[in-house]
Amino acid sequence: MIKEVIVVEGKQDIAAVKRAVDAECIATEGFNLLPRCLERIEQAYQKRGVIILTDPDNAGERIRKYLAKRFPKAKHAFVPKEQATAAGDIGVEQATPGAIREALSKVRLQDWEPSGEFDLKDMLAAGLSGVPAAAGRRARLGAALGIGYANVKGFLYRLNNYGVTREEFAAALKSLEGSFDDDA
Repeated sequence: MIKEVIVVEGKQDIAAVKRAVDAECIATEGFNLLPRCLERIEQAYQKRGVIILTDPDNAGERIRKYLAKRFPKAKHAFVPKEQATAAGDIGVEQATPGAIREALSKVRLQDWEPSGEFDLKDMLAAGLSGVPAAAGRRARLGAALGIGYANVKGFLYRLNNYGVTREEFAAALKSLEGSFDDDA
């Protein structure tokens, strides 16, 4: 059983997580975040810790940002968009149990003090910005690093705030070299 409580968006997400792992979950019911829901998350945060696992879409990112501000020591897990899409719908509920387990195996803690390790030059040098295939490259690298997909600004934020080291970055880039060749 996972010690932390996993915070997801809806009841279907809870069902998907429970198919993948033995864990307690709390649903935010979308961006409603009613006071009773926030109280439950606060209790879990104080007693056991929480892992935020929202959908890889704009609404999910808004919810994640709100919760991350309110619960700064929360952990974060990201299911890649490609692994959370089925029948034209995007969400944790669409992910396979294996994709959810993989996301939870790469849980990240947001750093109190950003590292500043990475900058736009790194994004350009790695082909993560400024080239037509950059979005796909960021998506695959984000999945490998367990930080999910984001635009360039968001990706830099995650690299610098979720404890990604220069060594992890280089190793993930190297491991994905063959898949990046498909972008050319």
